[in-house]
Amino acid sequence: MHERKGHRGAGCCGPDGTKRGGMMGRMSCCKVEAVVSVDERGQLVLPKDVREKAGIKAGEKLALIMHGPQGDVCCISLIKAEGLAESVKSMLGPMMKEIFG
Repeated sequence: MHERKGHRGAGCCGPDGTKRGGMMGRMSCCKVEAVVSVDERGQLVLPKDVREKAGIKAGEKLALIMHGPQGDVCCISLIKAEGLAESVKSMLGPMMKEIFG
C-alpha cells in the first residue's frame, strides 16, 4: 500500500491490509473524486479529470477489488493492474525466495 501525497502518518491500511479504525477512521484518508453512473449494459465512465489525475490511459487494465466483512461488499477499489502485479511480486518474492532458496 502507498501513502497519498501530503498524507501524514501511516497509510489507510494497516500492515496486514486491513482498514484501520471505525467507519470514520476508514474514510479519514479517502476522498470522493467523482460520482459515476452504471448504464444499462453495466458500464461506467471514469471522468476525464479522474483518469488524468490517476494517469489512466485508454486500454489500460484495472483490477477491481471488493472490500467488506464476510463477503458483504461495502467498498469497491480500482487499482492499475501493473501496480497490483508489482505489489504482489514485492510481497511474495521474499517469501518465495525463503521457501525455495
